[in-house]
Amino acid sequence: MTFKNLGGRARFFIVVLEYIIHMKRKFILPIILLILAAAAFALITIQKEKQNRVCFNNDCFLVELARTPEERSQGLMFREGLASDQGMLFIFEQEGEYPFWMKNTLIPLDIIWLNKEKVIVFIKENVQPCQGEFCPLIDPYQNAKYALEVKEGVAEKINLKIGQKANFEFSK
Repeated sequence: MTFKNLGGRARFFIVVLEYIIHMKRKFILPIILLILAAAAFALITIQKEKQNRVCFNNDCFLVELARTPEERSQGLMFREGLASDQGMLFIFEQEGEYPFWMKNTLIPLDIIWLNKEKVIVFIKENVQPCQGEFCPLIDPYQNAKYALEVKEGVAEKINLKIGQKANFEFSK
């Protein structure tokens, strides 16, 4: 068998499996359990590295990114829930005034607008869902490059203020 086309972790896994096959039966179960535990740990580590985060001091949110016009247009519409440590970060090509509306949004939200330096320029708390045909705009009347939607009440809970700076950690 050739290992040229396999990654380092895959080669290691195959070598360990071949070793297990040739070992005595009484050692197989503990080694398999050890391998499964190591694989679970590696998977958790990889998943953690792939997550995008927005942090204000020690308060961090795992965020979905809305980069394209289609993603920004969809936003959090039709979502039935949002954990208090999750959100959606809207990323615009350039700074500008970007109003939001809550059409077809099922959950109340806090919306935080940030400028290109990642500094909060406007916060609208407790924005309610809109199921009607005509929904009011929520306008920051400030230029922003980013907008962060989080669960309603979170901005007050973590004491977010205009002028506060955020830190972004994007997966590779």
